Amino acid sequence: MPVYAVRTTAGQEKNVARLIAMNAKAYGIPIKAIVAPEALKGYIFIEADGPHIVDKAIMGMRHVRSRVPGVVAMEDLERFLIAKPVIEELDIDDEVEIVAGPLRGAKARVVRIDKEKGEVVVELLEATFPMPVTVNADAVRIVKKAGKA
Repeated sequence: MPVYAVRTTAGQEKNVARLIAMNAKAYGIPIKAIVAPEALKGYIFIEADGPHIVDKAIMGMRHVRSRVPGVVAMEDLERFLIAKPVIEELDIDDEVEIVAGPLRGAKARVVRIDKEKGEVVVELLEATFPMPVTVNADAVRIVKKAGKA
C-alpha cells in the first residue's frame, strides 16, 4: 500500500491529521492510516490506494500546504515510527536541556553516561562552579552534539 507525504503548517500536524481522519470518516474517503511523527515538523504521511484519494482528503483543508509528489518508501518512514531511547543518542560533552524535575529548563553538559541504570551525569552550564548532577536519561533533550556547532 503506497504512503504519501503531505506538507502542513509547522506545529499543526496533529490537528491536520485529526481533520483528515474526520473528513475521511464523514465522507467515506478510503484512507488506511495517517501518521504525524513528532520528529518531523511540517509533514504528515497518509496511506491510501492512490494520490487522487489523498488529494480528495486534503482539498480545501486549513493548514495543508500541498501533497508531495511521489510515494514515500516504507524504509524512509520506519525511522520516524521506531522511537530510539535518548540515551542511545547521547555522547560525552553533548549539550543538553533538562526537561523534567526541579532543574527543568537548565542547560548542562554530559559528563558520564550509565546505560545500565538509564542515568546521565551532567554539569550545569549556568552554575558558578562545576556541580555534577545525576538525572534520568529520559529527562534530558539534546540541544547540541559534541564537536558540532
